Amino acid sequence: MDKKIGFLSFGHWQPIPGSQVRTARDALVQSVELAVAAEELGVDGAFVRVHHFARQLASPFPLLTAIGVRTSRIEIGTGVIDMRYENPLYMAEEAAAADLLSSGRLQLGVSRGSPETALRGSEAFGYVPPPGADDGELAREKTALFRAAIAGATVVDADPRMTGGASGRLAVQPRSEGLADRIWWGSGTRATAVWTAEQGMNLMSSTLLSEDTGVPFDELQAEQIALFRAAWKDAGWEREPRVSVSRSVMPLVTDTDRMYFGDRSGNEDQVGVLEGVRARFGKSYVGEPDELAEELAKDAAVRDADTLLLTVPNMLGVDYNVHLLETITKHVAPAIGWVHPDERG
Repeated sequence: MDKKIGFLSFGHWQPIPGSQVRTARDALVQSVELAVAAEELGVDGAFVRVHHFARQLASPFPLLTAIGVRTSRIEIGTGVIDMRYENPLYMAEEAAAADLLSSGRLQLGVSRGSPETALRGSEAFGYVPPPGADDGELAREKTALFRAAIAGATVVDADPRMTGGASGRLAVQPRSEGLADRIWWGSGTRATAVWTAEQGMNLMSSTLLSEDTGVPFDELQAEQIALFRAAWKDAGWEREPRVSVSRSVMPLVTDTDRMYFGDRSGNEDQVGVLEGVRARFGKSYVGEPDELAEELAKDAAVRDADTLLLTVPNMLGVDYNVHLLETITKHVAPAIGWVHPDERG
């Protein structure tokens, strides 16, 4: 399969020593600048995390649209939008507009969301799960309505007083053809990966899995991917699905690299408890480029996915992250089967 590589930015900003991203404007502007530079390097995707009530990127569509109009090839997306916070029909309008302005390059990752600093944050936005339902059900219901809307389903009755007496149902406008096939679900378990396939969404495997069977993270994630692909085949979908995994990859080439990331204490899986559930976190890849190329080539989930998202230390600024991406694309990525877009058949 053709391998794609993108970057995933958490979009942090903090006015602290060493930070090159001190304000929200810095985070937004530099995200656009990094996407433009990444496209020039041949990187395939520019993805952003979405968090609320935090000094991180929060409103993805203005940002993705800005990236879309400044670039011409790179995919633009999210990893992920917490659907608990969203108005599905308004989101459908925004997503279609962003996709049209970027000529069909939008790749939207959505999910129930991750642990957050806000207590019942989505309720502050006005969204409360119905009686007997939980946050996960609320997110799935909203996702179903959003997906129906972008696929062209009619969602509201027409007002005959405004339509010359004609009755019927109306769909959200604008609509962008093909967007419905470019929705990804951020999955943190094997069971939700199977559910994702049954729904016909692409799989965005989380940076952590909220289960632990004792096997290394990459093997557990590869099992998740295999279950997803089997369920996709069983569901009888005609198109081929896409699967992404995220990794922290830090090549040590310069003294600056070694100053920032020379401590390799994160080079092992981490196991902990998240929201009362035992979870497994993937390790960081830190080392010389040739070492990283060899290690990533052995990563079972990276091998099985078609897209690798590289988490970038965005607070170190655009120049440093361009250096990071350039090192990876030149010296690491070819080992996992990535080919520069200009050289693809």
